[in-house]
Amino acid sequence: MSAHVMVAGVGMTKFAKPGQNEPYTKMGATAVRDALKDAGLPYDAVQQAYAGYVYGDSTCGQAALYKVGMTGIPVMNVNNNCSTGSTALFMARQAVESGVVDVALALGFEHMKPGALTSHWDDRPSPFDAFDAETDDLVGQPEIPLALRYFGGAGKSHMEKYGSTMLDLARIRAKASRHAVNNPLALFRNELSPEDVLESPTIWEGVMTRLMACPPTCGAAAAVVVSEAYAKKHGLNTNVRIAGQAMTTDYASTFDAHDMMKVVGYDMTAAASKQVQEQTGIGIEDVDVIELHDCFAHNEMITYEGLGLCPEGGASKFIADGDNTYGGKYVTNPSGGLLSKGHPLGATGLAQCYELTRQLRGTAGSTQVEGARTALQHNLGLGGACVVTMYQAQ
Repeated sequence: MSAHVMVAGVGMTKFAKPGQNEPYTKMGATAVRDALKDAGLPYDAVQQAYAGYVYGDSTCGQAALYKVGMTGIPVMNVNNNCSTGSTALFMARQAVESGVVDVALALGFEHMKPGALTSHWDDRPSPFDAFDAETDDLVGQPEIPLALRYFGGAGKSHMEKYGSTMLDLARIRAKASRHAVNNPLALFRNELSPEDVLESPTIWEGVMTRLMACPPTCGAAAAVVVSEAYAKKHGLNTNVRIAGQAMTTDYASTFDAHDMMKVVGYDMTAAASKQVQEQTGIGIEDVDVIELHDCFAHNEMITYEGLGLCPEGGASKFIADGDNTYGGKYVTNPSGGLLSKGHPLGATGLAQCYELTRQLRGTAGSTQVEGARTALQHNLGLGGACVVTMYQAQ
């Protein structure tokens, strides 16, 4: 990357269950105000804004931002499924890095409805038609909601290839709960044992219990990114910079491999991780703390391997050795992740940025990873897009 891009300010609302949330306009405005306050900047310093959400009408971004200010700046609305928030960050970072602007804002929010995700359109092709057809062929189980079939199928593929087990998945979920106990912004803060997870209602026999899936939630998060020169000129926080960032979409292997791990983005993850390491010259072994896309415990398990935290087939040992938590090689999802915070689609990527920025500043409170200097963010959306971001403390 060329010009250094700094994360000057971050903000986030506590996530809430659908029906218990404020409107998206209020949640979004709150996150933006918090990020601006954290940065020490007024709204009229922002030169471009990227507003991400999945479920909403066009120009919802303007509706949320207008609650903060109406300054005539370009506002781009972003929709990239579950990677929407980090896509907004990717675009804001590009705008600053290219020198087009000195200050850009990335906002993500989601105002969800209760229950399984569904399409609002039944009179046109779905972007998931090819994914659904491949999942039908590989998995069957038409009575199970599609998102659960996608990621449960990926976990089942890993079990069949490498001998991983339901206990591995339960340990991931229990780890998330232990981390969330310390995060006041997590939705679920009760500590669970692996046995609790295994004994929760069965969704798919031998593959998934209810506690292995993240809940739909509502919320918002935001980040202000600035050029290093602007930060220094205006006395802003320069503790955290975006050292590298990569976005990938699907490869032919997504369908050609006939493997559910590939269908849910394993190759996108592996490629984005490799690209970021090559951009920065920082090896994955040098990362201290990671926020990764654990929409299901199954996706966290395969993502350990996709990112290169352990060898392919090595996830079970990685989990059993405790290398995914405090005291191990990498602290993954110190926030509690999507499994404990919930997953408001447009906000998730920027909530990950919020956590990692605070980790590298040393201000993460009771979730703090001691001595964290390098952080990795992984945000995945089916259909598809994956964004991997490397942050460094200055």
